[in-house]
Amino acid sequence: MEAHISSIIAVLERTPGVLRATLSGIPDDLLRGTEGGESWSPFDVVGHLIHGERTDWIPRLRIILAESDSRPFEPFDRFAQFEASGSKTPDELLDEFEALRYANLEILRALLETGIDLDATGTHPELGRVTAGQLLATWAVHDLGHIAQVARVMAKQFGVDTGPWRAYLPVLGDR
Repeated sequence: MEAHISSIIAVLERTPGVLRATLSGIPDDLLRGTEGGESWSPFDVVGHLIHGERTDWIPRLRIILAESDSRPFEPFDRFAQFEASGSKTPDELLDEFEALRYANLEILRALLETGIDLDATGTHPELGRVTAGQLLATWAVHDLGHIAQVARVMAKQFGVDTGPWRAYLPVLGDR
């Protein structure tokens, strides 16, 4: 696991830039388009990532390191972004995400520098016992999943216009 920490950090460092390059200045129909139903738009995804930076990754890591299994994590509100992000512009959200991520990576680096036990455990409200290393790996995979989601949702805004090429575009059928 320790060998993967630099790779995890590499993913976490790049996510704000990937999202900014993908979303800044794009037309509103791409930014706010969804896959239908209660699915999320790219705008919603950035709001969700902001909420995670505030309430999930570093706060949970601190609980694991300081309190172990004695205090379960607070449940994560996967829908908090709808209220928190509504009045903000896309660039405001991207700026906020970038600043929060930078600060959280500084905290993570400081914790790693002092030496943390990646096998230290905490208690997730649904999953039970989890380790610090699992939390960090999940943080990176969570980012990558949402980057893929943003690309997929944007691609689907053009899906009907691709005609017969749809057969060669599996992203249009994914979810």
